[in-house]
Amino acid sequence: MRLRVEFTTEPFDLDEAPPHAVVARDVIQGADLDAVDVGPFGNTAEGEADGVLTAVDALLRKALAAGATRVSLQVNVLGDESGEGDK
Repeated sequence: MRLRVEFTTEPFDLDEAPPHAVVARDVIQGADLDAVDVGPFGNTAEGEADGVLTAVDALLRKALAAGATRVSLQVNVLGDESGEGDK
């Protein structure tokens, strides 16, 4: 199964990336995932279920430890070639 995760961490700082955002970015970029896209207002990554779930666990633990007061995330199951599951 393939999954896509989309996430943001708060509080926001428009002048400089806060430590929790840097940690979250580093976790996702260092994970065994593909299609990683990080940005100032949202981040996405795709990969096999085990890789995504492992990354989400590390992301939550490390971002909260680094000062995040809120982590919003969404995980979607990606469909196969027929489009099933990707709605």
